[in-house]
Amino acid sequence: MPTVDDVLEQVGEFGRFQKQAFLFLCFISASLAPIYVGIVFLGFTPDHRCWSPGAAELSQRCSWTLAEETNYTVPGLGSAGQASYLSQCMQYEVDWNQSALGCVDPLSSLTANRSHLPLSPCQHGWVYNTRGSSIVTEFNLVCEDAWKVDLFQSCVNLGFFLGSLVVGYMADRFGRKLCLLVTTLVTSLSGVLTAVAPDYTSMLLFRLLQGMVSKGSWVSGYTLITEFVGSGYRRTTAIMYQVAFTVGLVGLAGVAYAIPNWRWLQLAVSVPTFLFLLYYWLVPESPRWLLSQKRTTQAVRIMEQIAQKNGKLPPADLKMLCLEEDVSEKRSPSFADLLRTPNLRKHTFILMYLWFSCAVLYQGLIMHMGATSVDLYLDFFYSSLVEFPAAIVILVTIDRIGRIYPIAASNLVAGAACLLMIFIPHELHWLNVTLACLGRMGATIVLQMVCLVNAELYPTFIRNLGMMVCSALCDLGGIFTPFMVFRLMEIWQALPLILFGVLGLTAGAMTLLLPETKGVALPETIEEAENLGRRKSKAKENTIYLQVQTGKSPGT
Repeated sequence: MPTVDDVLEQVGEFGRFQKQAFLFLCFISASLAPIYVGIVFLGFTPDHRCWSPGAAELSQRCSWTLAEETNYTVPGLGSAGQASYLSQCMQYEVDWNQSALGCVDPLSSLTANRSHLPLSPCQHGWVYNTRGSSIVTEFNLVCEDAWKVDLFQSCVNLGFFLGSLVVGYMADRFGRKLCLLVTTLVTSLSGVLTAVAPDYTSMLLFRLLQGMVSKGSWVSGYTLITEFVGSGYRRTTAIMYQVAFTVGLVGLAGVAYAIPNWRWLQLAVSVPTFLFLLYYWLVPESPRWLLSQKRTTQAVRIMEQIAQKNGKLPPADLKMLCLEEDVSEKRSPSFADLLRTPNLRKHTFILMYLWFSCAVLYQGLIMHMGATSVDLYLDFFYSSLVEFPAAIVILVTIDRIGRIYPIAASNLVAGAACLLMIFIPHELHWLNVTLACLGRMGATIVLQMVCLVNAELYPTFIRNLGMMVCSALCDLGGIFTPFMVFRLMEIWQALPLILFGVLGLTAGAMTLLLPETKGVALPETIEEAENLGRRKSKAKENTIYLQVQTGKSPGT
């Protein structure tokens, strides 16, 4: 009886049908970019200072320029240490309406040294130096409330983590297509609701909901495209599907520049995703999933459609289509199996660390660049472009060099780039951007390759479980990253870079403790996984993309 791969060899492994489905599903991948790293534009924090009605009135009466008003009324300017905090979060405790204040250096009539004047936190809000708006400027998420920006982004990653526990089951139980449509609808609705949220709390809840379903939509598209193509194209299409995410990043920079208002920007990236509901008619269900549910008639009908679309004749025995039986050991997987033997235990802990560190590096570098950039839009655009050569590096090295050395080298490069950025003076901003781009390229390579290695190190019956457990650390890393970046920068701007550097260098060294899986057959039993690397085989490595259907963060 023919299997799906047998039929695809005859009707086309990557014909017109697959190319069309691939193009449609790539829009799903690209649409995740504003959700994953949109905080850079939605939550940017511009220069700000306390607003005082009395000082503003005096400024107007005296016809001060902006520079003069700032110099006369803002504390901490020209000081060292806490200058930024003083100028942005504190104000002079002065009655600006008293007649003793003149128009030229008004505070000199009160004291010879301004540092002796009492200070108090901002009482009447802030003045922001920006041409647009963000959730920071609208909800005043600065100073004591600055941590709420971190929480906004952490909610997305918390949603990714919680959603992955549900959406994977939903896709296996009810089908990839239904899962794609449902998660897309909820993603679109929650995106629009975020844009019109009346207050911070409701905005936070809608963002959490969007995180819970958006990754499921991405994974459903990833699974569908890898199940539509033949075995010879699965790895390439899987990598190119992630490249579509990079296209979304590049496009986001242009859209954010054109729409500097955060609510309109959120609407601009959310409303078009409703068009993905047209996939109900444009993208069929996976025939592989239909066969796994004993719905052979529907699977045969879809294979006939694929043959027709590709201009091929279906095989005569198509109606005998079946799902290739898994001859590996039949047993129920459990978390204990991931730690049962010494090597599996070692591999599990190393992979957990790799997922965590690369998530922190990837998101952390994006956020750090956003917080320190001279031109937010151009810097984000340039750093997004480096993900394209990252995909090329993966395609070139994965079968020639292997997996372990490229992952280790990429981690080391990312970590070293972060540490070098500490010593670059602010005036050499171009060099800082170059190093940040280099570090981001390394983190991107790791994110895309660790998924493959994760699948290759576990036996078949716990492969999905191993993927889900280890990659969960990626989402957990994303939850903590905003706090690592923005709160540590308040202590010292370079402090997050030290943390990133240590994580990257340590991850690079730990990667070398994993066995090389290039040219090694996929393990079917725990014994084979334990002895991985000692045996060589003409493995059908591309089948990994069928067996791993959930758990990977994009960008990713």
